[in-house]
Amino acid sequence: MDQIIVQGNGALHGEIPIAGAKNACLALMPATLLSDEPLTLTNAPRLSDIRTMTELLQSLGAEITTMQDGQVLTLSSHDLNNLTADYDIVRKMRASNLVLGPLLARAGQAIVSLPGGCAIGSRPMDLHISGLEALGAEIELKDGYLHAKAPKGLKGAVIDQRFASVGATENIVMAATLAKGTTVLKNAAREPEIVDLVKCLRAMGAQIDGEGTETITIQGVDRLHGATHPVVVDRIELGTYMIAPAIAGGEVELLGGRIELIEAFCEKLDAAGVSVEQTNRGIKVARKNGRIRAVDVKTEVFPGFPTDLQAQMMALMCTAEGTSVLEETIFENRFMHAPELMRMGAKMDVHGGHVTVTGVEKLKGAPVMATDLRASVSLILAGLAAEGETVVSRVYHLDRGYEHVVRKLRGVGALIERVKEGGANG
Repeated sequence: MDQIIVQGNGALHGEIPIAGAKNACLALMPATLLSDEPLTLTNAPRLSDIRTMTELLQSLGAEITTMQDGQVLTLSSHDLNNLTADYDIVRKMRASNLVLGPLLARAGQAIVSLPGGCAIGSRPMDLHISGLEALGAEIELKDGYLHAKAPKGLKGAVIDQRFASVGATENIVMAATLAKGTTVLKNAAREPEIVDLVKCLRAMGAQIDGEGTETITIQGVDRLHGATHPVVVDRIELGTYMIAPAIAGGEVELLGGRIELIEAFCEKLDAAGVSVEQTNRGIKVARKNGRIRAVDVKTEVFPGFPTDLQAQMMALMCTAEGTSVLEETIFENRFMHAPELMRMGAKMDVHGGHVTVTGVEKLKGAPVMATDLRASVSLILAGLAAEGETVVSRVYHLDRGYEHVVRKLRGVGALIERVKEGGANG
């Protein structure tokens, strides 16, 4: 098993290219199931989750080819020969449930295992199920699988989600593209990944309006055709690397970054004493004079502060001047990185959905263990600002969401390496 070793060595300088968005690509790939013509995705990230989704789609009969070192994916679902998403694949990644809506819309039936992913909360499927049932699907849970069918086809409906779920919004929108009539989805998720999915579906011939707002309207069409679509920049990778010069010092330009993707996050960095500047190449980030200031953070659905940047922000607050309170409102079990940060000398008190962090002058390097995807990178960021050596174990989580993290941080001056456990270079 691999480990990542970080030596805190001061300010970072240079540039980091930002990859295509993992969460966007994982929703775009199942869109191939809606058409018998090829869908080509450019700017695809090279991650283990993308490989898992590839494996799942191939198990359903899709043909997938990669070009340009995996950054271009061409997917063709002209021959769907299997309608069962098997547990052995689905358990690896929660986004696997996004094949449910497209399969129902195209084939009229699907059998999909309940999903897996990071252990950061229950994240139930009820909003997916209720939304698809409103479109006319009949769904039954048997032996850990959702058995879904639409014997009379899917029909447009008015659906009012009680929570703006990203995954449910994606599943419902994809299913509704081939439903008869008009679907109005209220309290829809507004994330950039939703906007990106709609742009792709529209390029495939879907009739959709309102993406990026709380109400999305879909007019069903008889069929969708092929298209080529560039995957949007990964706003979570972007925010993660923006933390690096903020916590370690220096100035780094994030190539391809756009402030409008993470405005709430940028506002918190500014309040903490971090300079954030849009350039013609991306976003330039530098720590202003003096120590970072403590700021309070509350995670919210987009356009609020992203839950996927909470762990990274907590690492930054560990060395801030003053006391900050971080409140997690999206997932109920997303502070597992807190005890590991405390091993590095952080002072914090976890109570329910809140963590109170009292900043310290300096963190100390220590052996720590990653518990989920975002927690793993938060520990690496903390290591950049710590005295001595930080050894992060269980970094396989990292491969699900960050490509070439060691290479990118080395490129701006970080002392970081990935090794096999026991010290042999990997």
